[in-house]
Amino acid sequence: MTFRRIGRISRALVVSMAVVLGMSACGGYTVGFMWVLGTQYNQIAGFKIDDYTGNLTTMVNSPYPSGGANPVSIAVRTGGNFVFVVNKGTGKGDGNVAVFAVGEDGILTFQATYNTAGNTPVWAAGDGTGGYLYVLDSQAPDYATTGNGDITVFAIDGSTGRLQLVPNQLIKNAQGQQLNYFEVGPAPTTMRVGGQCLYTLDSGDQTIYPYGIGGSGQLTVETNSRIIVGQTGVTNLTSMNVSGNYIFITDAAPTPTSTGGRILPYTAGAGCSLSPQADGAVANLPTTSDPVYSLTDSKNKFLYVVNHSSTNSNYANSTISAYVIETTGALVPISDPQNPYPVGNGPVCMVEDPSSQYVYTSNSNDGSITGKFINPNTGQLSDLSRGSVFSATGLATCLAVSGNVD
Repeated sequence: MTFRRIGRISRALVVSMAVVLGMSACGGYTVGFMWVLGTQYNQIAGFKIDDYTGNLTTMVNSPYPSGGANPVSIAVRTGGNFVFVVNKGTGKGDGNVAVFAVGEDGILTFQATYNTAGNTPVWAAGDGTGGYLYVLDSQAPDYATTGNGDITVFAIDGSTGRLQLVPNQLIKNAQGQQLNYFEVGPAPTTMRVGGQCLYTLDSGDQTIYPYGIGGSGQLTVETNSRIIVGQTGVTNLTSMNVSGNYIFITDAAPTPTSTGGRILPYTAGAGCSLSPQADGAVANLPTTSDPVYSLTDSKNKFLYVVNHSSTNSNYANSTISAYVIETTGALVPISDPQNPYPVGNGPVCMVEDPSSQYVYTSNSNDGSITGKFINPNTGQLSDLSRGSVFSATGLATCLAVSGNVD
């Protein structure tokens, strides 16, 4: 075999691998898929994430119809083969959960829609096994008398993505029938899974409502059925984040030491209890305002707080506050003159890519996505090498990513 022939074979192998992995001359291979919701046109914008640069390229046929009105939350089934979109609706009982199959290159194909037990669904989360989907309704079926929200539990068919309602085995109604929902507090806005616990943030009374996660999709009532967030002056809880045994809650109410609100660190205990950490509340960084979301990196080393607004006249838009998570769960601002980091206008959600190299915010006011590179050692954020701003869809809400389709 001649060297010339060996060279031709080598080049052919490289080209073949590039086709298989989605490589191009402009970057690396596709490391994951991203889907961004938008309420202006009820759409889902789809992107492929480049491993080498973090650059986003639009998927074929994107944007996709969301399957309902006002898409606000999105969850990806473990394994990445199905995506669930929560359409909040117009307040007339028309909210739903839309199921999409994920195909080659992350392309979405609509499957079906399902109604929840209550009204106005606002959030969705999976159980981590791919077996169950939890959907948070801001209005439970008995909302007129209680003012409470609820969680609707669905069993997921792993082959088809079909959803089947899971009845509440513990509580029956006045007619002796099992309820088809699990009640939480008033005006719930978000929920998080932490270990064998499911925590709901209730903005109506500034509390956390915990459930234990049992078998067959059942949620079990814990001894601490309603946790009052105990810090003085808490008036506007906006988000909750679970990082191992630690839970970080954001309060957007200004304080004497911070116009940007604060972060409330808790430690999770037995029975899904929460205990305030000894160091107490942490003031948000100067020039920040209205923290609405938080994200912990995949290694639980850094906490990023998304600030919907900014008081810094040098930043036309909004920011991310960045903190180191100490081994005790205490938060220390990352040492960087650029912290807090500017992003697009009106961010509402944030994700980390599947390779743990990049983070992205969805920005509602300008319908954009902002991407940042994560320094894995320091947690500092910096702009992507080939541009950090990408057009998404009008009035962008939340976004989700997936690294594979099994």
